[in-house]
Amino acid sequence: MPHPARRLRRTLAAALAASAVAALGLGAQPAQAADPVAYVALGDSYSAGSGVSPTDLSSPLCLRSKANYPKVIAGRIGARLTDVTCGAAQTKDFTGSQYPTVGPQVNALSADTDLVTFTIGGNDNNTFIGALLACGSAGLVTAGYGDPCRTLYGSRFTDAIDSTTYPALKEALAAVKAKAPNARIAVLGYPWITPATFDPTCFAKLPIARGDISYLRDLQGHLNDTIARAARESGAVYVDFAQVSEGHDACKASGTRWIEPVLGGNSLVPVHPNALGESRMADRTMAVLGLG
Repeated sequence: MPHPARRLRRTLAAALAASAVAALGLGAQPAQAADPVAYVALGDSYSAGSGVSPTDLSSPLCLRSKANYPKVIAGRIGARLTDVTCGAAQTKDFTGSQYPTVGPQVNALSADTDLVTFTIGGNDNNTFIGALLACGSAGLVTAGYGDPCRTLYGSRFTDAIDSTTYPALKEALAAVKAKAPNARIAVLGYPWITPATFDPTCFAKLPIARGDISYLRDLQGHLNDTIARAARESGAVYVDFAQVSEGHDACKASGTRWIEPVLGGNSLVPVHPNALGESRMADRTMAVLGLG
């Protein structure tokens, strides 16, 4: 597989040669088509599109969708996609086997890889699920009033992100760069799960106490900021969803929300992107990378 820069030069040279032949009246010859982009998708359930139909049965344990954002991107740009995304993946699963039949994700990379994308970090320290379960349970006990989760857990989740998730992200990014030294690497943040301010209709979808909506929002913001920092320091591109996903959180109506709620949603995997969310994640990633 040619290096991406050599591939581009070869394509331009072929096009110029064909133009020269035509100008000399020797008959136009077709330019040599560029090789498709070698694209490898890594990451967790937000990358796998877990819960979005139709399901990709190539790795049943990973709950991978045929409509996840990597497949949307690959279809739009004609890339040759290797998709090893896997639901519940943590940073350690980049270099270790997540399941006996699911090997290290970086094994899909090589010096010929042109593009790598992933979301990762939300499952480290059980950040997302742990916080949602803890805050949901506390919210039910107080019938949605107060901020019981903040009171009970304080900085526990953000402290774990700083002490454990951040260095793990740096190690994961280093492993990706070592296996794919010629690739452009894009690390995606997580679209907003909760609204910016308390919504009285939200409790029926996300049983979080009104004072803890901002607590969870701040937690997710801290995680995304940490991912962005690790990406920048590693020379990767960070794809930020803070603005574009505003107003598309799990409390919004079907057709507007990108994330499915805990209750009354349309997915068997709650608090994850739906098909619209995966498509919009593809849109944003392509815009940031200048693809399409």
